[in-house]
Amino acid sequence: MIRRRSLLTLAGLGGAAALLPAGPALAAPAAPAAQAAPAAPARAIDLPAPTVGRPVGTTSLHLVDHGRLDPFAPVPGPRELMVQLWYPARGTAGRPRAPYITPRVAAAIERILPLDPGTLALLRPTALADAPAHPGPLPLLLLGHGRGGTRSNCTALAEELAAHGYLVAAVDHTYDAAAVEFPDGRLVLGALPENPPDRDAAERKEIAARVGDLRFVTDELTGGRLPFRVDEERIGVLGHSMGGAAAAEALRQDPRLRIGLDLDGGLFGSPVPDLGLDRPFLLLTSIDDHDTWQRWREHHHAWGRQLRTLGAGHLSFTDLPHAAAPGHLADHLPAETYAGLLGTLAPTRATALTRSYVRAFADRFLRDRPTPLLDGPSPRHPEIEFRWSRG
Repeated sequence: MIRRRSLLTLAGLGGAAALLPAGPALAAPAAPAAQAAPAAPARAIDLPAPTVGRPVGTTSLHLVDHGRLDPFAPVPGPRELMVQLWYPARGTAGRPRAPYITPRVAAAIERILPLDPGTLALLRPTALADAPAHPGPLPLLLLGHGRGGTRSNCTALAEELAAHGYLVAAVDHTYDAAAVEFPDGRLVLGALPENPPDRDAAERKEIAARVGDLRFVTDELTGGRLPFRVDEERIGVLGHSMGGAAAAEALRQDPRLRIGLDLDGGLFGSPVPDLGLDRPFLLLTSIDDHDTWQRWREHHHAWGRQLRTLGAGHLSFTDLPHAAAPGHLADHLPAETYAGLLGTLAPTRATALTRSYVRAFADRFLRDRPTPLLDGPSPRHPEIEFRWSRG
């Protein structure tokens, strides 16, 4: 079984050197200066298009929570966030295809993660920038990245959900995200310590900040101050890695949230493992089990599932597998590390599986649609192993 901390440090697009220990710690990859960098791939890397042909729009919001001081900022001030929305569009004329990420954020990430320089700029989503939104009201799904990740990490998943009628709001958790670029040109890099002196206290602080972010974004999107109409009876929260832990704690705290979903995140930094949850919760994992998941199962009070994706790595639930081969990630990492990150599933299959089960869960509990996919193993999805079920 993976050590307790590993599922937290295997976060987002960062943390690639602090990985799957199965005995001695793995060595970090060689410094880029020690070898010539391979040439970046020459062609665009298209993310899988949504499984329905409805147009999807995306836009970014700069939100400031004047009711909270940022707990990580070096100078006291209100908490500032960047949020990206994906939504069903009602028109696309003249709208360009949105970039995957800004060039400055991409460069910051590529200094952390050993992809060939320029790889992330070649990832090409389907969504159109600032396309006019469907008038709604729309069910809302809040989406959190892993520790050291960014709001773009699960773009293919967000676009799929938006094409099927959801408003998806992905939050950059400032100072936790690898990099956040604000409209005035400021670039705020991740600043959380990898090895804090009191890890439990650090995890609690990080989760509390993330939950505060998610609740504030919910306030903003349901408060009538933004040009999106949300169905306030149909709100859910999900996240990858540490974003999944934050989703669980947000569900515990906020009665507006009807469902929660964790993509391969240990349930750190909150009492969820020892209290359980009273609303539907889905856990999708790449490994067999984890101590925080075991404790959560013992205390969970509502519908729940723990499903394992056989052949997946920790980052198989994100977009990174689509960039790994073109960006020669395997050339920069030890084989064991690469396997822990990416597993053996083909990128398109990993994305298809994650999309299918996330959407089935959201449809079942936010739209009251029957979803037999969650009732038991499916011959069409043999990679999905039902580890635990309730309800």
